[in-house]
Amino acid sequence: MVPDDRKYTDEHEWVRVDEEDGEQIGTVGVTDFAASELGDVVFVELPEVGSEFSQKDPVGTIESVKAVADLFLPVSGEVVEVNQAVVDRPELVNTDPMDEGWLVKVKLAEPEELDVLLDAAAYAQLLEG
Repeated sequence: MVPDDRKYTDEHEWVRVDEEDGEQIGTVGVTDFAASELGDVVFVELPEVGSEFSQKDPVGTIESVKAVADLFLPVSGEVVEVNQAVVDRPELVNTDPMDEGWLVKVKLAEPEELDVLLDAAAYAQLLEG
């Protein structure tokens, strides 16, 4: 499942941008592919609200029974919200990675960075690889 309402990285993160109070807010998570590759997620470490990062910076980790993976931010910006539900119940990354299992929300610092990310068709092609 590759929804076309978001952009993707070749590291299997996604970002969906919404307008909130005149700001562009990107909701970030990992894809179905990443969640299935990780296996059962047992721990998620996310950044603090107010932290600022550049595009492709590591901002947290996702630990599964198989591995520990870094979470990279698809866009530069300030973290405005973390998904506490995922911190409390990391298995949401496996059961609903594209919706309820989102990880952080970021106020975009450079919206033009979205242009270098993959659209749904390009990401689907990457998966077929």
